Formats: sequence, C-alpha cells, structure tokens
Amino acid sequence: MRSPSVSSSSYRISLAILAFLLLAAIFSATSVWSRLNAPYLCQKDGITLHCPETKEPPSLWENPRAATTSWKPCAERRNVPSENETSGYIFIHAEGGLNQQRIAICNAVAIAKIMKATLILPVLKQDQIWKDQTKFEDIFDVDHFIDYLKDDVRIVRDIPDWFTEKDELFTSIKRTVKNIPKYASAQFYIDNVLPRIKEKKIMSIKPFVDRLGYDNVPMEINRLRCRVNYHALKFLPDIEEMADKLAARMRNRTGSINPYMALHLRFEKGMVGLSFCDFAGTREEKEMMAAYRQKEWPRRYKNGSHLWPLALQKRKEGRCPLEPGEIAVILRALGYTRGTQIYVASGQVYGGKNRMAPLRNMFPNLVTKEELASAAEMAPFRKHVTSLAALDFLVCLKSDVFVMTHGGNFAKLIMGARRYSGRHRLKSIKPDKGLMSKSLGDPSMGWASFSDDVVITHQTRAGLPEPTFPNYDLWENPLTPCMCSATA
Repeated sequence: MRSPSVSSSSYRISLAILAFLLLAAIFSATSVWSRLNAPYLCQKDGITLHCPETKEPPSLWENPRAATTSWKPCAERRNVPSENETSGYIFIHAEGGLNQQRIAICNAVAIAKIMKATLILPVLKQDQIWKDQTKFEDIFDVDHFIDYLKDDVRIVRDIPDWFTEKDELFTSIKRTVKNIPKYASAQFYIDNVLPRIKEKKIMSIKPFVDRLGYDNVPMEINRLRCRVNYHALKFLPDIEEMADKLAARMRNRTGSINPYMALHLRFEKGMVGLSFCDFAGTREEKEMMAAYRQKEWPRRYKNGSHLWPLALQKRKEGRCPLEPGEIAVILRALGYTRGTQIYVASGQVYGGKNRMAPLRNMFPNLVTKEELASAAEMAPFRKHVTSLAALDFLVCLKSDVFVMTHGGNFAKLIMGARRYSGRHRLKSIKPDKGLMSKSLGDPSMGWASFSDDVVITHQTRAGLPEPTFPNYDLWENPLTPCMCSATA
C-alpha cells in the first residue's frame, strides 16, 4: 500500500508539470498570435510608406558566403608578341550609351584577334537617346589602351593616310559588312568577314551590338575580352579622381567612416514605356503612358487590347523594373535601416518626386553625384553625358553594397567587375523580382514572413562568382574564362 507522503509528492510533481505545460502553451500561443498579427508589409499614409524597422544583421555589409569561394583574376596582360602581318583593317561604330559602347569595344578587339586584323580606334557613335558626341579619347586613356593590348592586337589611332576615301567607311555600302547575326561564332567571322577584309583592305562593320557569341568562341578570346574590359579600358585620370572624391564623401557623411550602398535605379520614362508593364498611378498617368507607347512602339502596341494580360504575365515572371517604393520595401526587409547612406545612380525617374517619395521617406539619406559635388566641380564633366555615366559607374563599383533594380549593361558590367576584382566579398544584390511580385501582391502576408522570405532568397543572390553555362553572359559573370582558383 502506497504511503500518504509518496502520494502527496507525486501529486505536487504532477501539478508542477501541468503548470509548466500550461505556461509553455500560453507563451507559444502568444508568439503565434503575435506573428499572425504582425504588421502587414507597410502602412500607407498619403504618399508616405511606413514599414517596420528591422534589426541590422551582422552580414549586412559583407557577403556571408564569400569565405566559401576563393577566386582571383586571371586575364592579365600576356607577354607574347603579336604577329606583325595583318589581314587588313577593321573599323567599327560603338553604338548606344557608355556601357553598350564598352562591350562593343571589347568585342571589336576580340574579332580583330580572331581575324588577325588591325583595329582602328573605335568611334563612339552618337546615341539617339543620350544625344552625346563623346570621342574615345574624351572618356578613355587611349595610350594605355593601345599599349596594354599591343601583345594581343595591333591598334592604330586613325584611318591610315594611304586610304583617301575615308568617308566611305561611314557611308558606303561597298565598305560595310552588314547582316552579321547576333552572337555570331568566331568561325562565322573567319568564313564570311575575313575574305572581304582581305579583298578591300579596310572594312567597316555595322551594326555592331552583340555581334559576337560567348560559348561559340575559343576560351582565349573570351579571356581577351576580359583583358580589355578589366585592364585595358581605363577612364581618364580626372574622371577617376572625381569618382574617388565622391566615394570618399559617401563614406564620411555621418562625421565618421561609414559604409555606403549604391543603388542603380532604372525607372526612367523610356524604360517604363519599353517594359510594357503596368505600374501604380492615376488614370491620367496610365492614359499618357499608353499614348507614349503607341507613338514610340506602334507595332508592339497594336490596339492595346493584349497589353493588360501581357503586363500581368511579365510581372509574375519578374521581368518588370522595380518601382522605387518596391525596392525600398525589399531593402528594409533585408535589414537596412533608415540611417543607411545610399548613392543613387539613375536617370530622371518617371513620376518625379511623388514616385520617389516612398523610397526617400524610408531611406532619407539618398544622394546623387550632383548633391555630393559643387556645380563648379561637376562643370567639366557636363560636356559629355558619358563622363557623368562614368562617374556613376565608378562610385557604384567602389561601394560597399551594390543593388540593381533591373537588367541592363550598366548593372551587368558592375556585377561582373565586382566579381572579377574580388569585390564579390562585398554584396552585389540582384533582387528576385518574380518572388517580390508574388510576395508584394499577397495582402495577407505579415512582415515577419515577408522579411524571412526576402533574406533567405537573397542569400544566394549577393554577387558571388558562379560557374557559367551555355549562352551565359560574360559581362555579368566572368568566372569560367577569366578567373582561376586563388589556391592554385
């Protein structure tokens, strides 16, 4: 028979266990209730967006996975003299904005090497959008360019004096190689372009945008393109010096040394129109955008009836530019606080101050180069739009964190250069716009769940070098042809 003392002791132990379980259940229920009732993504007050603050994680300013990789640049100058004989001269127009022109120059050197031709210093063609007439020597160090590549390709500054019909290179069909397919192979140039160069001695190639492939050319040619991009193409000293000043001022905006983020904000009117995506706005704004698209892209616009389902599909697939307010929410979810210093590289934002208000309200320390430098300091660079673009390029390159909001040559080249130079140890964030579209469109998702999704998703989208794949983009990810193991 059990004694009364033993029964009493067992009873007290049972009560203690029940009390503990009850407290645990209450705590758990409180936690679940708190999570279920966490603030939704943001609360809108007029044009102001209020989002919850998040605690700054320790890996905010460096890539947490950088320690798992060990890569170094491997596309430096080779000490192998080039052949003196030439098959002829090639002349190209580098079209578009600064970064499209940069890619064209790299490709021009590559095809000159493929065909053993002499390259005439490329002409930077006036762009219809930028309306800029910059010459090569206005933006790049010509002497360094020619000297650095002398063991790879013969480059001359001007059209040879013996060729007296120079205007033909700009106007004559007889002197122009046309209809080169996009992403053409090295063999295509050898079979179809080289014979004409040998026959005519000097030929112009145009158009010359994306006219050389990646995985259908020898590895050494891709390595040469990296050599041009990362080593031979240097901006003029005054551009480099001004960019250094701007970067230094970004790091001293708080009175002591602080990190800074560079945000490449692609939301200009042309970009918004060309995307054919739908964005928040008044009925008047939507009507004006529809009229603009009909005027600029009539074949794509047609009668406009198919555009709404197309816009929804593109947003779902993550093919729409992020609005300033959307990138603000993403940055806050990643842990960046109101005090973050942000350098903004962008054109004129469509929608102006109203469109920028959510971003500026959540991150008031937004600055541009015009706000960091005096009018007198900026005056020499206003002569050429490409000089201003070069300043943005360098300040973004030097940043502690780089964030892109949409594709394009500028963002691709920054991502690639940071990977190549070892800055992959710092973050270069490429937002998952498909996930963002799904999450931002879910009215029932709480802030905690959204923030967790954003952080987890972007752990692998922070700019580490990645193995390449068929039809890869060499400019954004130069690992396979242009980098090698640092332990080798």
